[in-house]
Parts: sequence; structure tokens; C-alpha cells
Amino acid sequence: MGQLDGKTAIVTGGAEGIGVSYAKALTAEGAQVAIWDVVSCDDTVAAITASGGRALGLTCDVSDPAQVAAALKATQEAFGGVHILVNNAAVFARLYQKPFEDITTAEFDKALAVNVRGPFECVKAVSPIMRAQNYGKIINIASGTAFKGTAGMMHYVASKGAVISMTRSMANELGKDGINVNCIAPGLVMTDAILAREGMEDFRQGSAAGRFLKKLQTPEDLTGTLVFLASPASDFITGQIIVVDGGAAMH
Repeated sequence: MGQLDGKTAIVTGGAEGIGVSYAKALTAEGAQVAIWDVVSCDDTVAAITASGGRALGLTCDVSDPAQVAAALKATQEAFGGVHILVNNAAVFARLYQKPFEDITTAEFDKALAVNVRGPFECVKAVSPIMRAQNYGKIINIASGTAFKGTAGMMHYVASKGAVISMTRSMANELGKDGINVNCIAPGLVMTDAILAREGMEDFRQGSAAGRFLKKLQTPEDLTGTLVFLASPASDFITGQIIVVDGGAAMH
């Protein structure tokens, strides 16, 4: 038996990058997973189905409350209640380092719309379901950059700092209804998009050198913490930020 048998999970941004590993890890523990993304989820769904899991792919821009509501309705119709929400969707891989004076207003607003308002919209949508069942696991994804103030990425750093603060407020408000809200703060993860980006080798190696554990971080380094926070093993943990980065940032 899996730790998450009988549970339904939503993973936003699960069509590519870290989200694929999150979705696969949850289904490996018995959860049925709805993957919400702005790009096709077909490959992720096919991989999960081929391994015997249950998954549903839905087109959803998490910054649009109407699309969130539609995706939630489709998830409920397919799987029933919602027990786990992983707020993973974010703007990052397509951002490039630049002085904050050179970040345009449109770039800043886009980062906050997806990275901050997206989790807000998703939690606001699922909270009535979780309140009614007096149970829920919400896992927000922030970043270790919020503790380090990484240069050249102010819009991203600001958005992830906001996710950390929202996690604490959400945990405070939802705790009385049996809902746990926690946050994972990864380091720089070697997704396909990061590995494919030109001119990043020195940055990648510098990231590894700056950790206590001298290695590049992979998506699989995060899945153990994710499953723990989604499972009954963490039922008395809420409002916490767990940094999973090999020791680059201490919190």
C-alpha cells in the first residue's frame, strides 16, 4: 500500500520540469493526480499511466481564477474530492539575470501574477473543499533565493519571498479546519530547461560549490520531502518552510 492511497492531488505546472517528478512521486504512493499547466500535459500523463498510475492533464493558467475554477471542477468530476495541492507552477526558467533597474514592469508583473497570485487563486479555490472534509495538505513551492537575495533576479526573489509569507498566513487561517500548509524551498534544480540554457555552466557549477553537499540538485532530490508533507507522517506540521538545497541556505 502507498502512503497516499485514495487521495487526490493537484500539481500545478506539472507538464515539465520539477512538476513532472512531483506528479510521478505522488502517483507512485497511490494518489491520483490532476496536472494543471499552460502547456500540454500529455507526456506526463502518458508516463504515469504507463507505470500504472492515474493522472489527468488539464489546461490551466493559475493566474486566471476562471481557468482555476474550471480545472477544479474537472478534477472533482474525474476524481472526487481534493486532498493535496502542490503549488508548483512558476515563471523561472525563461527569466534571465539582469540588474533590477532593467526589469520591465511587464516582467515584474508577470512573475508576481504566476508565482504569487497563482498559488493564492488555487488555495482560495480548493479551501472550501478541504474545509468541508476537515482535511487537506497544501504544499507551496518557494526557493532558497528568498533567503539569499540572489542578484539579478529581484522579481523572482520577491515572488518567492511572498510565497513564504503567504504560507504562514494560510497555515494560520486554515489550521482550525484540519488543513496543513507548508512550503518547500529548493535550490537551483537541474531541469531540462536549465541544462539546455547556454552560458549557464559557471552558474551551475558555482551553485554546487556553494552547498555543503557538493553536487548539482536534481528534481528527485525534492520528491521525498514532497511526499512526506503530503502524507499522514506530517499531520502535525504546518506553517513551515523546508529548505531542500544541500546546505546552500540555512533557515
